[in-house]
Amino acid sequence: MIKTIFSKDLSNKKMSITREFAGTVEEVWQAWTSSEILDEWWAPKPWKAETKRMDFKEGGEWLYSMNGPEGEKMWTKVDFRKIETHQYFEAKDFFCDENGIEDKSLPSMVWKTSFTPSSNGTTVAIDILFSSIEDMQKIVEMGFETGFSAAHENLDQYLQSAFKLRKELKISNAPRVTTYLNFPGNTEEVFTFYKSVFKSEFSGRGLKRFGDLPAEAGHPPIAENVKNMVLHVELPILGGHVLMASDAPKEMGFTVNQGNNMYICLEPDTREETKRLFDALSDGGTVTMPLDDMFFGSYFGTCIDKFGINWMFSCNYKK
Repeated sequence: MIKTIFSKDLSNKKMSITREFAGTVEEVWQAWTSSEILDEWWAPKPWKAETKRMDFKEGGEWLYSMNGPEGEKMWTKVDFRKIETHQYFEAKDFFCDENGIEDKSLPSMVWKTSFTPSSNGTTVAIDILFSSIEDMQKIVEMGFETGFSAAHENLDQYLQSAFKLRKELKISNAPRVTTYLNFPGNTEEVFTFYKSVFKSEFSGRGLKRFGDLPAEAGHPPIAENVKNMVLHVELPILGGHVLMASDAPKEMGFTVNQGNNMYICLEPDTREETKRLFDALSDGGTVTMPLDDMFFGSYFGTCIDKFGINWMFSCNYKK
């Protein structure tokens, strides 16, 4: 069972947290230190994290807001003090305004977040020091434990599962080009139509649904209206080309608009070729996610080229 464990040492004004993740230290480190990935999982749904700026280095900072479903915004700033890559980082964490000016009416904290390999992946251990017991109690009253546990479940439940499925279906090292689509809840309707047009069959296990995910202790139940939505599907169409897609339900914090829901997905056979293509296509355009090793096991990035086309890059091979 994977769950987030909290303990409190009142005499030392310290809270300790441990959580195991199914990924290498490098992958889990990336998930905790990249603003693009943090924005995807850091906030408990239906809240959404949004980075204003981040510079992950000693003396750098992360300024972000937690955005609520009714338009609420709560700002937080993290000042990074010490970093040992793939081992730990230390930082001061405090509430602030949108410019990063500390709100001293609310508690501040000092975090040390450590990463160690475990039998099933990586254990993340966090020690949080408070100025007073009252500050620790205030953070607990604000729902920190429930919210932080839910954020960890976001990381496990959606992103890791979706990319694991893609990795299982591509078992060879042969490069390929696919098209990846997102829909707000009608992927099955769309792909049933495409299936009839191209007279093809879904790859692998067919339509994989959110409700097919095995129930795990510590994970929140999937909303009933989301269970039948499509987590991942692949459909060969013409000339060996593959369409891939997943639903991106608003219940999980996603917003799908025409224009942001379609990517040309390149899967080169080497990291070198992946980087060459990424650098060439992003030149003069916009990098929307820098190319890097990601927690879901892929050398991954996204960009919009200078002509406005969305590109996705994924290489699952280390060499």
